Amino acid sequence: MLQNFKRRYIIPVVAGAFLFVGTSFREDFFEVAKQIEIFTTLFKTVNMNYVDETNPGELMDKAIKSMLADLDPYTVYFNEQDVVKFKINNTGEYTGIGAMITRKDGRLIIKEPYKDYPADKAGLKAGDEIIQIGDVSLTDFKEDASQLLKGAKNSKIDVLYKRQGKIEKTQITLGEVELQAVPFFSKVDETTGYIVLSQFNKRATIETKEAVEQLKREGAQRIILDLRGNPGGLLGEAVNICNLFVPKNEVIVTTKSKIDKHNNIYKTMREPLDTEIPLVILVDGRSASASEIVAGALQDLDRAVVVGSRSFGKGLVQRPVDLTYGTQIKITISRYYTPSGRCIQALDYLHRDKDGKALRTAAANYNAFKTRKGRTVYDGGGIQPDIELSETKMSTITEALIKNDGIFNYATEYYYKKPNAGTSIPTITDADFADFKRFLRSKDYSFDTETELALKSMLETAKREKFDASITAEYNQLLTALQKSQENLLDQSKSEIKNLILDELIKRYQYKEGLYKYYTKNNSEIKKAVVILNNSAEYSKILKS
Repeated sequence: MLQNFKRRYIIPVVAGAFLFVGTSFREDFFEVAKQIEIFTTLFKTVNMNYVDETNPGELMDKAIKSMLADLDPYTVYFNEQDVVKFKINNTGEYTGIGAMITRKDGRLIIKEPYKDYPADKAGLKAGDEIIQIGDVSLTDFKEDASQLLKGAKNSKIDVLYKRQGKIEKTQITLGEVELQAVPFFSKVDETTGYIVLSQFNKRATIETKEAVEQLKREGAQRIILDLRGNPGGLLGEAVNICNLFVPKNEVIVTTKSKIDKHNNIYKTMREPLDTEIPLVILVDGRSASASEIVAGALQDLDRAVVVGSRSFGKGLVQRPVDLTYGTQIKITISRYYTPSGRCIQALDYLHRDKDGKALRTAAANYNAFKTRKGRTVYDGGGIQPDIELSETKMSTITEALIKNDGIFNYATEYYYKKPNAGTSIPTITDADFADFKRFLRSKDYSFDTETELALKSMLETAKREKFDASITAEYNQLLTALQKSQENLLDQSKSEIKNLILDELIKRYQYKEGLYKYYTKNNSEIKKAVVILNNSAEYSKILKS
């Protein structure tokens, strides 16, 4: 019986695993086979002997997903139901509401409605909480509620939402939603063009090329390409966008893996648009993946000056692989490297700290590389700009405010106090900043710093061990001291926070387009880029130093 079981189940599984992982496991085949047999025996024993009824499918699903979680956040297993759901969501004629939405603490929140798209036309605004879609109440709805907001073109969806405590109703008429890769471009002065590239979708190269050509027709003799906040997208588009500014047959990015077939070199394939026009690229900590490929390649080829702060450092490449019984895995197969040989990946998921967080390479351990003209650049994850600006680096307290929606929610309250500001740019005064701190106190916002989390954990432990009554006074003293320290940190980051509040408010009154227009005259990174581009000697010196 056991021999038949092994023949029917264990041997095919082992063989399948062997074929899946490739030739690098040949020497370790015995160890792989051994561990699979141990797991198979354990899994069978648990399901046959556990005191209560088990669900083998759920147990296996959790086992696989827990195992993969120890690798990296991008390697993901899809069970049969996950795959079916994904296929349903990605086939047929689909549209959307044209808004950025987020689910937090069980609530579905409109983060940003895009101008003239269905959500905007239906009157939905940032901060609205959707509580019912059609006949489905979201109170106890555990699935991906955003899927309820998709359907065929011109279909209508009734929506209940909460705004400032009041329940409102609207109807959304779905339409085609294809967001622009280049949502904005213009001249910032007589000879400098500015292009925002917000994502690398299938139209990224076309729209970027059209923007460059239009700006040149209008007299632009130099270009600023803004990749701040761009999370990436299609690899081919990243290569093609580089191709606009560098000649044919240049290496843009290389992928390296332990499996030969995943080792690839991606080169430019077309004639360029303009290899001479001076170029500055703006990046920040949210510029990732394809953004980093573009910034890193043009930096290594000495084709552009990179300005801002170190990019995110997402340099792991994934590929979907079909498994048995309709399941699937999206697995990390290789890493991205820039033309000089720098690895883009920042976090090392094989090495973690005591809290289980992936380690980042220490600056002392960065490796030096050379650009085409001999400039020294460094790895360490992400792209380090040629000109680093301190104002682009967020403080810890500011990052916490973004994470807990402190700035977003304050902007919502501010907007409804002054809903008729129109096209005027609000001025965030010191009185407004004091009001912002009052708002945070009134909502009891948690900054979730390591100190705060440790303090809360200590109290919870004390409660379990019945010590809390005796340490309450000391705990409250520590908490008061911590809150005072956090308020001091808020004051130290006042300028940064005021700017972020202003950015959020401009989007409320004038959409993202209004924010980009404001940036062209007031943003410090753009101003620095203009200074560099307007001084040809300084620009050349940076690229040749």
